[in-house]
Amino acid sequence: MPEQTQENKEGTDFSPEESLQLIQSMITKTKDAVAVDSFYFLFWGWLVFACCVVEYALMVWFEYPHHNFVWWSMPLGGIISGTYSARQARRKTAMTYIEEALSFLWIAIGISFFVMVFINVVSDAWKTAFTYYILMYAIGTFVSGKLIRFKPLIIGGILNFILAAVSIKFNFANQLLIGALAILISYIIPGHLLRIRHHSKKQ
Repeated sequence: MPEQTQENKEGTDFSPEESLQLIQSMITKTKDAVAVDSFYFLFWGWLVFACCVVEYALMVWFEYPHHNFVWWSMPLGGIISGTYSARQARRKTAMTYIEEALSFLWIAIGISFFVMVFINVVSDAWKTAFTYYILMYAIGTFVSGKLIRFKPLIIGGILNFILAAVSIKFNFANQLLIGALAILISYIIPGHLLRIRHHSKKQ
């Protein structure tokens, strides 16, 4: 009997076909889980989008000197997101390897954002901050899209790589608008498409 069709006593050997089916099953399950929890993409997407647009208006249209106060909503967003995450964790009994990989990816990106904010404040490098924020959006959404095989996230990530490279040529005010565009195409639109896909699948 060919080796790939044999099962060992512990039942840990898989044929290539079974392995592919298992991987596809994990991807499908993870995609469904992400669709249910598209809360994160939509919550952070709309929050950051609103902050970018409001700060731009305060800075350019109203010439308000303390325009950056809008970003103090980020710690509040972290508390809301953390509370939601804790509640969801209590309901889940197990995670797929892909879900776990996604979790570690976004934890690393979240920490990276805090580090970049600290660097920008200490070194006064905030004038080009959004170039690097957009780059982080690109990495997170591109890798997530690849892991769950969801094209809108992949496309959003690719477009954000381009926007990150282009944004360095603009001043901070215009970078705010580019940042809003980056969030729209990498978080908000894919997040809504994930939710629509999940609801249509349930019907």
